[in-house]
Amino acid sequence: MFTDEELEGLRRFPEIGREELFRFFTLTPADVAFVDPGRGRGPADRLGLAVALCTLPWLGFVPDDVASAPPAAVARLAAQLGVDLDVIRSYGRRAKTRTDHLRLAAKYLGWRLAGSLELKELDEFLLARAMEHDSPTLLFRLACEYLISAKVIRPGPLIVVKRVAHAREVARRETFDRLAHELTDERRAGLDGLLVTDPAIGMTRLRWLGKGPVEASPSAVKAEVAKLEFLRGMDAHILDLSVLPAERRRFLAMVGRRLTAQALQRREPERRYPILLTLVAQSATEVLDEAVQLFDQAVSARESKAAHRMRDALAERAKSGEDRQALLDAILAIVADPAVPDEEVGGLIRGERIGWERLRSAQAGALPALPRDHGHLAVLDGSYGYLRQFTPQVLEAVPFAGGTAAADLLRAVEILRELNATGARKVPAVAPVSFVPARWRGYLDAAAKSGNASAYRHYWELCTLLALRDALRAGDVWVPGSRRYANPAAYLLTPAKWANHRAEFCRLVGKPADAASGLAQVSDELQTALGQLEQTLAEGDGPVRLDAAGDLVISPLTAEDIPAEAVALKAELTEMLPFAPIVSLLIEMDKRTRFLDCFTHAGGKQTRTPELKRNLIAVLIAHSTNLGLTRMADACGISYDILAWTAEWYVREETLRAANLALIGYHQKLPLTSVFGSGTLSSSDGQRFPTRGKSITARALSRYFAHEGLSTYTHVTDQHTTYGTKIIVATKREAHYVLDEILGNASDIPITEHATDTHGVTLVNFGLFDLLGLRLSPRIRDLGKVTLYRAGPKAQAISAFPLAGPLLTRRANLDLIAAHWDELLRLAGSLKFGHATASLLVGKLSASSRQNALAAALKEYGALRRSIYAARYLSDAGYRRKISRQLNKGESLHALKRDLLYAHEGAIRARHLEQQSEQAWCLTLITNAVIIWTTEYYGLAVESMRRSGRRIDEEVLAHISPAHSENINFFGSIDVDVEGELAQLGPTGYRPLRVRDTLF
Repeated sequence: MFTDEELEGLRRFPEIGREELFRFFTLTPADVAFVDPGRGRGPADRLGLAVALCTLPWLGFVPDDVASAPPAAVARLAAQLGVDLDVIRSYGRRAKTRTDHLRLAAKYLGWRLAGSLELKELDEFLLARAMEHDSPTLLFRLACEYLISAKVIRPGPLIVVKRVAHAREVARRETFDRLAHELTDERRAGLDGLLVTDPAIGMTRLRWLGKGPVEASPSAVKAEVAKLEFLRGMDAHILDLSVLPAERRRFLAMVGRRLTAQALQRREPERRYPILLTLVAQSATEVLDEAVQLFDQAVSARESKAAHRMRDALAERAKSGEDRQALLDAILAIVADPAVPDEEVGGLIRGERIGWERLRSAQAGALPALPRDHGHLAVLDGSYGYLRQFTPQVLEAVPFAGGTAAADLLRAVEILRELNATGARKVPAVAPVSFVPARWRGYLDAAAKSGNASAYRHYWELCTLLALRDALRAGDVWVPGSRRYANPAAYLLTPAKWANHRAEFCRLVGKPADAASGLAQVSDELQTALGQLEQTLAEGDGPVRLDAAGDLVISPLTAEDIPAEAVALKAELTEMLPFAPIVSLLIEMDKRTRFLDCFTHAGGKQTRTPELKRNLIAVLIAHSTNLGLTRMADACGISYDILAWTAEWYVREETLRAANLALIGYHQKLPLTSVFGSGTLSSSDGQRFPTRGKSITARALSRYFAHEGLSTYTHVTDQHTTYGTKIIVATKREAHYVLDEILGNASDIPITEHATDTHGVTLVNFGLFDLLGLRLSPRIRDLGKVTLYRAGPKAQAISAFPLAGPLLTRRANLDLIAAHWDELLRLAGSLKFGHATASLLVGKLSASSRQNALAAALKEYGALRRSIYAARYLSDAGYRRKISRQLNKGESLHALKRDLLYAHEGAIRARHLEQQSEQAWCLTLITNAVIIWTTEYYGLAVESMRRSGRRIDEEVLAHISPAHSENINFFGSIDVDVEGELAQLGPTGYRPLRVRDTLF
């Protein structure tokens, strides 16, 4: 669990930070009186006792060598006691003195020794935590925190280590005992069968279940359905594993995915069966979600292809109709000419001006009238055979449910199931059609009128499948047993839980619980914002003004005026920064942040070899530069097997996020960081990368890719660090993912305002941001064309604001908002308390039908919030500039990432979402490391200039971005020598600047 060196470190004083120094090493008057009773205690004893008194709450124990306490802490205590700090060297020469002082300090503070009762309580605590987490170091840290909270002096680290090991072993036995009732002989045989090669598929069922699809094809859909049926044959979909904590289930399933069949066979039954049982239970849900998602994608792909073909056909139709259009123009010229008498019109058309030949030719070339959808459904009918390859299997295997609004659709799905099962071809006369859009109703009517049962079946079935897809997206239809397509009500806190959380939520976000107060608050904000806009429009000649017709004119922002002094200063600072290969930079950053320690073994094993950091750095560079492990093995001399094993067991999204937080936490403490921004503003934007090979996340988008590609959606602070990264399909709306990382932000970044471009904006987002106590500040393209809402009558708005009032063309439905106010708060509270994923809810609410009153109320509220934002945005040039500057910071980071991801022409070759997410997080991690390294050395260079008498204003520094790579080499051979690199650092632990500097 720990090396001898690490164990020794746990017995000594660690380094102390500024906050800890002031928090723990500040003596109260009572503390001073306790340390210095006035007689019988010399300066050395008083200072040593004070160190013990302050160290106990800090560390939970007092190291034997009290004299080795951090010099800053000793100096602070010496100053408070009025003694010489050097006397600490003579303290504690007798062990009894140290022991007596520890006993006195513990009694004064109310602490206890770790006796049998205390250790028994620690064992109970560790067992409960071990059922959730299996990481030994995490359990060790939790044990230390528990002892501090219980005011129990921590025993030696070996004793705690043994308690942790005992708790992990008991947790394994407890896990097996809790699941024993599920492990019948038949089920054990089925689980063991997963580890044996099945001749029918040529591999083990374990590996087969773990192979995800790479394209939305009929064969891929049917493969997922086959997995679903296999898992149901094992009763995986009805397994109740709620006896285990969710974290324990997640951990066991993760281990099961990473272990080979041979490794699982070698494990004893008490460990093997719980792993396999949780794996198949989780797989049952994931495969069900995958099957429905592939159904959605496959149907949507054919619909999109039909739309493209329809547009091409319309273009050809337009070309062929050019002669008829010319004829019409000629006829209109005669008919509309008032100088031509009515009795001469026919003669001119049929005679010398046009003639019979031209008229008959145009009549012969007449095209049939187009249906309301311009033939879209007719073109899609050409894919009917393709869809029939997999849709019957999906409908048979996947259960669907829904509310009353979807009753007809669900009945249609059931009828279609029966038609597929019986082989019948004719749709029953009672089959519902109410869900068929008006633009397609004509197809059904024409087929029914002509008696063409085959055509009617095709069109009705296509309408049913498309309506089912749309209803699944909106949440009007759901899939029992699914996580992604579950009943939307399951994403919200239950009424009972909400009643307990309502007051706390309203306090956290600053929203009143009653609708009247909430709407009054919004109306006041709207009035204030409109007043500001009225003043701006009254000026008449500014960048935001009204034209002669009363339409809004918004002049584009001029390019940001970056001071010439800032441009020159950045060039000078860049010349001062040292050059560093990317390997050296990462080793240096790990020395200061220990971010590589966040990469823990997925199986809970913790013994870390001396080469582990070297291997981790090689893997991170391989993924972030897109080299891949094979080429990295050639470049760095570390075997592919070692790199692949390290990537499999240590590099995953969980550890990458933790390492990223360690880097961000360090960056926040750098002196220059606060100059860049407050840390309360962030932005998000998508960055697109081409892909190579098939992947269900890749899409064709000719504007960005030669073939196919995907998007990484990143969240960036105004201090230039990236705190969130997510892989999304390039054709999906970015707005659905804006809230995810803000709500899931585990760092100390206090985000209160967020900027996006137009792609990140929906009415749903405007409403949810405000209900969550946040501000959405987008840069909306064509803002002047956006519909603005008012809270009252039109006449009242125009009377109060003669210039701005006419711009508010619609009235918000305040009654609808008031009727659903508590439900809106419950929706936001469910997101705030982590009960649901924001992207899942936002996507369903945005796609919801008109019958969903809650979604309609949220959109009405969002429309009001958008109107308030628009008025503020238009009336405040500084606000507009701030948003633009923040979005530009995100763009500069995109450029840095493109520099990093240079190999294979920047085309991502990972084919599955999990591997793509891990690569995206590696890129984010290395990008942040570059940002932090540059920020730190910029700070050192600025200090050097200021010491030489140079004045540098912080206003100028605020315009300098650390998002550049001029001083960092990403290319060439990669030699990962951790000790060698550290030895090259100067006496201060930094590389020397490229100037003569007394600091170094």
